[in-house]
Amino acid sequence: MEFESEQEAFDFYNEYARISGFCVRRHWRTLSKIDGILIARMFVCNKEGQKEKDKRSLVVEQPHKETRSNCLASMYVSLNRNTSKWVVKKFEENHNHVLHLPEHSHLLKSHRMVSEAQAINIDIAADIGLSLKASHDLLSAQAGGKECLGFTREDQKNYLRTRRQRSLKFGESGALLGYFRNQAAQNPYFYYAVQLDKEDMITNIFWADHEMITDYALFGDSISFDTTFRTNKEYRPFALFAGFNHFRMTCIFGAALLYDETVESFEWLFKTFLHAMSGKKPITKGKRMQDNGTLIEPLNQTTEHLLSPKYSRSIIRID
Repeated sequence: MEFESEQEAFDFYNEYARISGFCVRRHWRTLSKIDGILIARMFVCNKEGQKEKDKRSLVVEQPHKETRSNCLASMYVSLNRNTSKWVVKKFEENHNHVLHLPEHSHLLKSHRMVSEAQAINIDIAADIGLSLKASHDLLSAQAGGKECLGFTREDQKNYLRTRRQRSLKFGESGALLGYFRNQAAQNPYFYYAVQLDKEDMITNIFWADHEMITDYALFGDSISFDTTFRTNKEYRPFALFAGFNHFRMTCIFGAALLYDETVESFEWLFKTFLHAMSGKKPITKGKRMQDNGTLIEPLNQTTEHLLSPKYSRSIIRID
């Protein structure tokens, strides 16, 4: 049997595995000593080999369940340089473990994949604010059931995380961080703070330069807080702390780029703002802070909240 490429050979073996009820992975490879190109590859059952013992400790409190069984099922292909075809040289079909039912194969790792069309739908669902569960259920219904979807909710979560990492690296957040680092190096009074999630990914960013901090010290007894600067769901909420000076001119006291408009994000933002301003507490009127009407717990007993159907107002009082 011959294939046009190594990827085509893998796809064939992976489809065979899906029908048979097991999962596959790429194993060792051989590179040409002449020009360094790939000339051979071994595809194996995911239960090939055994997990190496953890050498860090003799006693592991919560060891992972052993999933490998030294299964020898595999397919070995090599490149025929004369025809530029990949040829099957060895095929072992016998397994030493029970195979999965074909209707459960879609849950195995090598058979789960988010297609380009599905990725577009996931992006749209995320941009309009659908929860992970709701969007996954919707995509499953459109595909004719979860067994026809081709990926799990965890795969969808991983895709969104990857998209977020990409946007942070190349988008507004990544550019802002680079700018903030340069400003902090040049001006010791420049303040910025970043909140990370469990995966150490950036969620919220706050910053204030020397002029903002000085203006707040002079005119920060009463300020306004607003997050209405986001024009559509594709962009993050942009929040501003603002007020007026003695000439009734607008002053900016601080700004933030938020990942979302949740209680946790606002709590972090208010605490960070107070920290940046040396603990000085303003009297604040905030617009549209929570569209869903969620009550944010008082911060250090300094915050009250008045809620309405369309938005909530926040007043941070000076004790």
